[in-house]
Amino acid sequence: MPDKLLQPSGPGRPKDPAKRRAILDAAKNLFLRNGYDGSSMDTIAAEAGVSKLTVYSHFTDKETLFSAAIKAKCEEQLPELLFELPDDVPLESQLLGIARGFLALINSSESVEMHRMMVSLASQGSKLSRMFYEAGPQRVQEEMELLLRKASERGLLQLDDPHRAADHFFSLLKGGAHFRLLIGCGDPLQGAAAEHHVQDSVQLFLRAYRADR
Repeated sequence: MPDKLLQPSGPGRPKDPAKRRAILDAAKNLFLRNGYDGSSMDTIAAEAGVSKLTVYSHFTDKETLFSAAIKAKCEEQLPELLFELPDDVPLESQLLGIARGFLALINSSESVEMHRMMVSLASQGSKLSRMFYEAGPQRVQEEMELLLRKASERGLLQLDDPHRAADHFFSLLKGGAHFRLLIGCGDPLQGAAAEHHVQDSVQLFLRAYRADR
């Protein structure tokens, strides 16, 4: 039966968030293990312990599921609330929280394997690399830009280009360690080493952009 015939035609019972989470977890595991083309909706349904119809009731097609899985992985470490700028939270504390979450995200085995897979697919002209970027890195970049723009408007930072400043922030956190990790020439930063890197990166960023520097 063609996949499109299995897509829901109208509203039904409320969707089960536990089943949605199981589908996303299964999708992440299978996409990393078997690649995008090697992971069918049937195998994802079986891995999640649900029916194929249930998968389609939550996600209309495999591309939608792939994007949702990438976004879910990012939100595990960098929830949207982390990018808010409450009046009672010092900017430095906010930046440290984002930095810790971002470093944990890019150092995770899932993120590293997905990154490697996207680089390989990019040389083949696959649109999956663009989907990956829009669902993950671009979303994080845009959230950071909004936070930095708010901080600038409140007089906490002095910057002309929030996009470039966000690039600088994340580039400091990646550094050479992330490149070495991607090519298998280094281990992920952990424990005290990770915290030292986070503190150092945030302080460098603030020295460059703090309004009272």
